[in-house]
Amino acid sequence: MSKELTPKNHAEYGEIISIIERARENAFRAVNREVISMYWEIGAYVSDKVKNGGWGKAIVKDFSDFIRSNFAGIQGFSASNIWRMRQFYETYKDNERVAALTYEINWSNNLKIMARAKTEEAREFYLLLAAKNRYSTSELERQIDSMIFERMMISDEKNKLFIAKSAGLAALRDNYVLEFLDIPHNHKERELRKAILANLKDFILEFGKDFSFVGEEYRVQVGNSDFKIDLLFFNRELACLVAIELKVGAFKPEHLGQLEFYLEALDSDVKKEYENPSVGLILCADKDDAVVEYALRRSISPALVANYQLHLPNKKLLEDKLRELTEIAEVQNEDDDAEL
Repeated sequence: MSKELTPKNHAEYGEIISIIERARENAFRAVNREVISMYWEIGAYVSDKVKNGGWGKAIVKDFSDFIRSNFAGIQGFSASNIWRMRQFYETYKDNERVAALTYEINWSNNLKIMARAKTEEAREFYLLLAAKNRYSTSELERQIDSMIFERMMISDEKNKLFIAKSAGLAALRDNYVLEFLDIPHNHKERELRKAILANLKDFILEFGKDFSFVGEEYRVQVGNSDFKIDLLFFNRELACLVAIELKVGAFKPEHLGQLEFYLEALDSDVKKEYENPSVGLILCADKDDAVVEYALRRSISPALVANYQLHLPNKKLLEDKLRELTEIAEVQNEDDDAEL
């Protein structure tokens, strides 16, 4: 008779459970690497045959039929997938470093990235992101739909001066897409917070899987007064608490003073000795970048200001903004080089 896993027997058998889970994960990854390696080699073979004029659609179709007839149960060898193997090889064959990343994710995710990411930089970004977070195909598709690559690039460029204050700020961005919340445009902070909690899995997917939820309206006591932090998370990779203050209106400089007070309270009374200093984020419905820059410029606290939107971003506007910031950065670098 089988026994269900309970906290008691998990504590008793925790070490052996970890060994089993680790072995299963290693076995899956090993099998996946072999599959990707096989597709790579077949892609190289077909690419060479096509390049030399020996193969076309008819021969690839015959090859597909031959494999499926003579290797019972084998999957993934439709004519269309064989052509994808060729495309896979030709996409990455000139970049060994990026090609190595393709072995860390499954074939479905590789196909999704190859189809949707149009630049080498974007492909490398999504390969790293998918491997690190072990995204399912639907999770990866959501990240691509939300244009997280473009948003990350824009955010890093806008916040590079402030990120230097704390390594923990590198985990935060300038913009978040919360299209999954299903709340009215004119909402209150309480409605926003409750909707986030009701969709916590999607919220953490948008922020990053290293974020773990600690509490809502998290109470900190200073003197004889109680204060409540809207949302408190812990980032496992950075080993620090992350305080998030929600604002349904536009950012105001006084919001930063409130967040800095919370960060000081967390570091003084909540943070453990082995944890890094807490970081904070003001998540607001709108913000003026100039006001944000002035507010943060003299702040010594590790904090950033981001806006949220309740719909997927406009692809062209984001691409144009990224291009604009890239051109500005290139001009600044040229000016710096000229001064040297």
